[in-house]
Amino acid sequence: MLYTRLMMWKPWSAACLLALLCCLPPVARSQSASDDDASDRYAAEGRQALAAGHYPEARADFEQLEKLHPEVAEIHATLAAIDFKLRAYDAAVTEIRAAQKIKPNLPRLDSLLGLSLSEQDHFDEALPRLEKGFKQSADPETRRMCGLQLLRAYTSLGRDSDAVETALQLNRLYPDDPEVLYHTGRIFGNFAYIVMTKLHDTAPNSIWMLQAQGEANESAKDYDAAIVAYHHVLELDPQRPGIHYRLGRVYLARFRDRQKPDDRAAAASEFNAELTVDPGNGNARYELAVMAQEQGNTGEARSQFEQVIRRFPDFEEALVGLGGILLETQEPQQAVAPLEHATKINPDDEVAWYRLSQAERAVGNRAAQQQAIAEFQRLHSTTPGTLRRPDQEITPQKLGAGEGTESRE
Repeated sequence: MLYTRLMMWKPWSAACLLALLCCLPPVARSQSASDDDASDRYAAEGRQALAAGHYPEARADFEQLEKLHPEVAEIHATLAAIDFKLRAYDAAVTEIRAAQKIKPNLPRLDSLLGLSLSEQDHFDEALPRLEKGFKQSADPETRRMCGLQLLRAYTSLGRDSDAVETALQLNRLYPDDPEVLYHTGRIFGNFAYIVMTKLHDTAPNSIWMLQAQGEANESAKDYDAAIVAYHHVLELDPQRPGIHYRLGRVYLARFRDRQKPDDRAAAASEFNAELTVDPGNGNARYELAVMAQEQGNTGEARSQFEQVIRRFPDFEEALVGLGGILLETQEPQQAVAPLEHATKINPDDEVAWYRLSQAERAVGNRAAQQQAIAEFQRLHSTTPGTLRRPDQEITPQKLGAGEGTESRE
């Protein structure tokens, strides 16, 4: 799967162009006063057009300036940057080479040459310049642009591992940049596709392939196909850890979609089967606790939550679940500690803060109750519902009927 051209590509920005112009020296005075006046006029008008984002007009001015002073490398460099902005990559390369011939060490030009060559799909020639720009440039925008073009270059050259490594570095450097997130996400998806295709070609009937099929079908909510795939895994390896748990999750998801009681019973059976294979599977025991909680079996739910927490003291959702059970059984004093612990583990869990506010109110701790309800209201107003990762593999704790409607008082 070939990585396509960067659809949201942002050419060399006006800020970068102006940075190049900052390096532009005063143009040497000629013997002709009229030439000097023309040079000053073209330079001033070119700068103004560039600052306003009027790139064709800026190019016309600097082209005239270049005719008057072909010996000035910075004028060629500025024209190259404008040509890049206008997507005239052939012209940009020509101007860059002219500038480098006059002044080989002019800043940024090697990166700009790499970007221009990459846009022409000359990846072999572009690659060393892009790598240098990405690894060594002190300018964040130059580094970012070189990194994005490296994704294209590496993928087009079949160097998928290098593309993934660069994508990881880009995510660390620009964690909130939507363009970076979009293109690195495509790289990760592309690499996953390549690896899974290789798995299919190498071992199409293996446990690993069947498990991958089950997980893919589960993600696509094709529950029937996922169940078949997971059962095939168990036919090959009946004691394989994690598979009964995954089956339980699929049956539970299908129950919530179709509301068939048999699916709920099958889910509980699979979670218990998982605990037989792997007694330390806290997720399976947690799901049994949640199912008991939803069915109003507070004694069973409490027992299961407590067993999870004894083995995994920082299992945040279990702490929140136990706190909810203790509130139901009118034991708020005992609910405070697990709920406080939960809010420290995950300060963005609105359910934990709400239940903590109720526990603190019940024990008469007004200041703590108001602080907790304020946190709940802040989270609830910005992210309605329970804030959870989309890939979370356990059932999240949720606000029950009537919860979350009380005021600060």
